Amino acid sequence: MTTHPAAEPAEDQPWDAALAEIITGAHVASADDLVDIIDHAVARLDLSVQLYLVDLAQRQLNPVRPQAGPVLGVDATVAGRAFRLVEIIPADAAEHTLWVPLLDGTERLGVVRMVLPPRADPHDDWIRRRCWVLAGLIGHLVAGKLPYSDRFHLVRRTLPMSIAAELLWQLLPPQTFACAQLVVAAVMEPYDQVGGDGYDYAVDADRAHLAVFDAVGHDLAAGLTTTLALAATRNARRAGQDLLAAAAQADQVIAEQAGSRFATALLAELDLTTGVLRYLNAGHPPPVLIRRGRMIKTLLSPIRVPLGLGQLSPVPPRVGSEQLEPGDRVLLHTDGITEARDARGAEFGVDRLVDLAERHHGGGLPAPETLRRIAHAVLEHQRGHLQDDATLLLLEWAPTAPAGLLPTF
Repeated sequence: MTTHPAAEPAEDQPWDAALAEIITGAHVASADDLVDIIDHAVARLDLSVQLYLVDLAQRQLNPVRPQAGPVLGVDATVAGRAFRLVEIIPADAAEHTLWVPLLDGTERLGVVRMVLPPRADPHDDWIRRRCWVLAGLIGHLVAGKLPYSDRFHLVRRTLPMSIAAELLWQLLPPQTFACAQLVVAAVMEPYDQVGGDGYDYAVDADRAHLAVFDAVGHDLAAGLTTTLALAATRNARRAGQDLLAAAAQADQVIAEQAGSRFATALLAELDLTTGVLRYLNAGHPPPVLIRRGRMIKTLLSPIRVPLGLGQLSPVPPRVGSEQLEPGDRVLLHTDGITEARDARGAEFGVDRLVDLAERHHGGGLPAPETLRRIAHAVLEHQRGHLQDDATLLLLEWAPTAPAGLLPTF
């Protein structure tokens, strides 16, 4: 007996055709072409789509087409709420408009304003799901076009980038990643002038690798030192070497290529099955462990010398270990966070950092939004002008960790 697949519902067919047109056209498209391809494809749905990309400071949503309308604030608009909370939000029932988060995986790229056909209900689950699928496709395509065009990069910039910042941002992984057991989120400020900070991570099978770097200085030479440290440890990791070997390779490369320069670092690896975190501290501020919404300790393993100075240490380095519990968050940071000073000279400090991390955790905010708000608090503490690079990386290990990173229906 021959069976045939069930016929596709008639209402799905135009949506499938629109998605197919976008996918096919995007294969040979620049960033500017992509916007036109999307417009042409959704016209068959009687739908209007406008893309807004978040700036690198995550403070404003910039229209890809300037004529689409004004810049929108992340913290004070309906569009910003859709971005912050990763929710699909109706803007105006009279206009039949939805604000839909624009993601690449779980990396928040911006929002999409979708004006629905006159008879469409923005609260209808069928409509919302299809708009979400369309926005998901657009998000992946925007991320895919970033290496090939300056268009989307320029939309995301509100300030000119220094050469060091230009170099570092091209080397870093996305600021958010999630899988079934894990979320990793990171922020760096000042995004336009960052010189010596950096971060790295990779997640494969049952293991996650993490790193935060802080090179001495705040100039292009510092950026080059961090680049060497990141490349050397990444290369060692991909060659199957452990944390000690990765640090030793960074020592050698920095000493050979950067002279007396060095970088503090925290290198770590997490077994996603057991929750065992192993870490190597190379002269870096210790990570903070948050459990059930409260800091329970800083991870104080023996500290080795910074990367690039390993040949000067008479004591062999040691790797620390910590058993995590499901739901734990581990917060890594550079000293630009805790040493940021206000007008009276008071430091931001570890206590204030921990208090904010605890409060946002208690408020149910996911890791990326927690870090965005902490980074802005650090900037405000120093009147908007950091004197040093400031980097945060947050690891959350839990089966429920990805909750809140995608819309729910």
